[in-house]
Amino acid sequence: MEGIFFRGLWTTVILIIFTGAHCNLCNDIQLYTFPKALDSRTQPIAATSVEAGQLFERSRAGSDIYKNKAMVERLKTYGVITSEKVANVIESIDRALFVPDGNVPYYDSPMPIGYNVTISAPHMHATCLQLLEENLQPGMHALDVGSGTGYLTACFALMVGPQGCVVGVEHIPELVSSSIQNIQKGAAAPLLKEGSLSVHVGDGRLGWPEHAPYDAIHVGAAAPKIPQALIDQLKPGGRMVIPVGTISQELKVIDKDLDGSLSVRDEISVRYVPLTSREVQLQGV
Repeated sequence: MEGIFFRGLWTTVILIIFTGAHCNLCNDIQLYTFPKALDSRTQPIAATSVEAGQLFERSRAGSDIYKNKAMVERLKTYGVITSEKVANVIESIDRALFVPDGNVPYYDSPMPIGYNVTISAPHMHATCLQLLEENLQPGMHALDVGSGTGYLTACFALMVGPQGCVVGVEHIPELVSSSIQNIQKGAAAPLLKEGSLSVHVGDGRLGWPEHAPYDAIHVGAAAPKIPQALIDQLKPGGRMVIPVGTISQELKVIDKDLDGSLSVRDEISVRYVPLTSREVQLQGV
């Protein structure tokens, strides 16, 4: 609902931390097995170098890892964020407001939010924001399919501003309610109140025709093929970012040319759970 880079290997790293000039190796080696990072809907895949760096920094920097700005700085250091506009937006939307209690909000990993879904890892949010940045200019329209906690929807709203329009579509009513509460606590609250930002209960596979066409469309679950309804609602000159595939999945970047033709490229390999119906998603809950 709301992927992460696929590295292809389970990652176990040994960090050797020397606590003094004359260390006893047995006392000074700490073994860290990095979490097998989850995608947007709890599928395990490989840990990233960003996560490795975070654990190392956590061992050195203590509580600094819990700060939103520090999270952004780490993502910039590791080359995940290269856009200052994206950096400023992520700094403005405090991730802690969207992560359930009991989790470390600024750790670069997906976090469970219930209903068999998660909030995506910070580096994946940053990646999608950068891929869509040119189509999230002030006054533009954006659609967030599978809006989950509302985090990325709120980021979109800050980027397009009060003259733009951002729509989140989520088929779990409880998540729609909680996402609205999350957004009301943060920097995007005025946009929600004014109506340029809205979140709705619906089947995201059908898009949200009311405010179409969209300059930017983000999809947070893997479709077996690109839904025609989303293609139809993408504005000429617009861009869609969507994971596509079943066992093997790619994050695809789809640009609609001014004549309506499509150009499609693969950005990165990912692992998402399927873009499916509410009934199928809730099986086992």
